[in-house]
Amino acid sequence: MAPQRNVGAGPEAELPEYAGHYRLESCLGSGGMGVVHLARSTSGMKVAVKVVHAEFAKDPEFRGRFRQEVGAARRVSGAFTAPVVDADPEAGRPWMATLFIPGPTLAQEVKRNGPLASAQLRRLMAGLAEALRDIHRVGVVHRDLKPSNVLLAEDGPKVIDFGISRPKDSELRTETGKLIGTPPFMAPEQFRRPREVGPAADVFALGSVMVHAATGRGPFDSDSPYVVAYQVVHDEPELAGVPEELAPLVLRCLAKEPEDRPSPDELMRELRSVAASYDTQAFIPAQRVDEVVVEEEEAAAVAEQGGGVSDADPSGVEEPSRRSRLRLGKRAALGAGALGLAVVGALAAVPLLVGGSPASEVTAPRTTAAAFSAWEAPPLSGESMPQCAFGAGKLLCAQTGLVFALDPVDGRLLWRHPLDGVAASGPPSGAPVVSGGLVPAGLGQGRRMTMLDPGSGDVERRQELPAYGGLRAVGGMLLLTAADGTVSGVESASGEVKWSHRIPGQDVPYFVSFPGDPLAYAASTSGDGARTTVTAVDPGTGDVRWHARLEGALQPLGTGDGAVVFVAVDAVRGEARAVVRYDPGRRASVRVPLRIPLQQVAGSVHGDVVHLMATGGALVAVDLEARRQRWSLETGVVRGSTPVADDRYVYVTAPDGRLLAVDARRGKLVGQTSPRLGERSDRVPAALPEPVLVGDRVYAGAPDGSVFAVSGRDPSGW
Repeated sequence: MAPQRNVGAGPEAELPEYAGHYRLESCLGSGGMGVVHLARSTSGMKVAVKVVHAEFAKDPEFRGRFRQEVGAARRVSGAFTAPVVDADPEAGRPWMATLFIPGPTLAQEVKRNGPLASAQLRRLMAGLAEALRDIHRVGVVHRDLKPSNVLLAEDGPKVIDFGISRPKDSELRTETGKLIGTPPFMAPEQFRRPREVGPAADVFALGSVMVHAATGRGPFDSDSPYVVAYQVVHDEPELAGVPEELAPLVLRCLAKEPEDRPSPDELMRELRSVAASYDTQAFIPAQRVDEVVVEEEEAAAVAEQGGGVSDADPSGVEEPSRRSRLRLGKRAALGAGALGLAVVGALAAVPLLVGGSPASEVTAPRTTAAAFSAWEAPPLSGESMPQCAFGAGKLLCAQTGLVFALDPVDGRLLWRHPLDGVAASGPPSGAPVVSGGLVPAGLGQGRRMTMLDPGSGDVERRQELPAYGGLRAVGGMLLLTAADGTVSGVESASGEVKWSHRIPGQDVPYFVSFPGDPLAYAASTSGDGARTTVTAVDPGTGDVRWHARLEGALQPLGTGDGAVVFVAVDAVRGEARAVVRYDPGRRASVRVPLRIPLQQVAGSVHGDVVHLMATGGALVAVDLEARRQRWSLETGVVRGSTPVADDRYVYVTAPDGRLLAVDARRGKLVGQTSPRLGERSDRVPAALPEPVLVGDRVYAGAPDGSVFAVSGRDPSGW
């Protein structure tokens, strides 16, 4: 075999053909410390061999660090790491061989294929928690857990690379010296007190890694490592796009103080309540069928339910290693919490489940459409896009640290209520709602709930809620789901807990609800993605109204005429493949396949038509009555909000603040407003609130913090 050239840092002599008795075959990757090769032993066993760069092999201090890495890796070799096979820290070119494990690094997978699906994320978090538990048990602190140091193997994630120092990259220099680690994944204490770094720093890094896996970015993103360092120490993390069932756990991992973070054992216990089990069977998605499948089925009533070692550049730009595909679908659990659609950036920082007002609590504006003129309300806060809903005759809106009400006719500010505590620390987790005649302020953000009078904004009541991991407002009730699966129904008007018990057929139910429908729905998908159990619950009593087990991995979109509409998702790739309508009265399903799979969709139901907005800009209409896809439009928007429709138009909010109107029959763009980016035009909005449609009026929030209203009678005139 011809000698290979090093592709690492700096020019150096040609690499050797062997490291010890391991023959180097090909380069898997390179970083500041050395080059990682695919190699074979004399018997033919595949190993990954890290060979140190020649320039560092001459440095005695560096050799000492490499010996420390080898020792740490040997101590933690086990099921959750790449076991060390052999090493020679004293060789002319120090090297270490670990068992070769096929699979990309997490950084490579996200770069190639985008963020992971909810089931994959839960399994990834559980695997990393197990790995940190074993690492910490032997007295080792990794200190550099990051996506390029997480190997995605068929049997679960492996933590690799215990080289806790970097001679050239992955470091900041300050007046006090050198900080070890990669800034976007370092804990606050690694910047403030680097000599006091303990196991909790790895838990913080785990939280950052999970945000990257779920969104493709970190919780503290910036082009400058110094800005990142400031944000890690002082700012709150950006969690938009992290699934609602994982966001509270990730937020706890990212606590500023080490003592406030959970231990790996605590993480594992809480994750077991999110997804009861991780199936060990490989999930191979069924081949897509192009024709419509109508299923007349009996719904079963159920009572219960880098390869090797990587040393990548901290900028996130890695050299290609292998073209292995991620198979995190094995043992993946879609779990009870996978209810909301995977909308990139359309979820708030702590996206716990909240709900819209029922139709009975919505009243029409006091003037006719003919008297209406377009308006724009100036920003009250520029920290997040306003998320608004119509209730009690007003436009109720929320931004970071603030709830306020606008006159829907002219945009006049009627009242504002500042939030405090946890509710003030991040973007809202949804638009305000009217529940039991009151507005829960900071819904879904902390256990202390403030109930406001929707007419005046005055505080009617403050109370501590039972501990919960998910919360949903349905009609006049707040449904709180605890980590052990117990659900409590709290009456919004009085604050009284009306009932508290587990829901048959659901381990840890997280609820969704839809305007005009008095029921709440919980859906949980089996670990292999083969079926979804759906339970309809009366929020006033907690009684189960109906229960069904349906084929495939389904996520609820809406209801109509007594039926529930779902999108069917590929459990491994996260792609939307079909729209399904289930009639609980007839126990029958209608499945309408999409012409092409859609990535990370947000959807809504209007009559017999489902509208899906996909990442990448595709807006699709599916006619359930005709059992076919009606039209598809490439909007040119990289991502959009959940679409909102009436009989004439479909409305979508774009990241730059534009409101788009599409002809509902023909699928043609007919109008759009001007962008409203504001002064910070380089900032990408984390959450894209859906437009609010009331009669002929359309209301929307923009990145500059403003709320505006336009007439829906003629969008071409916008």
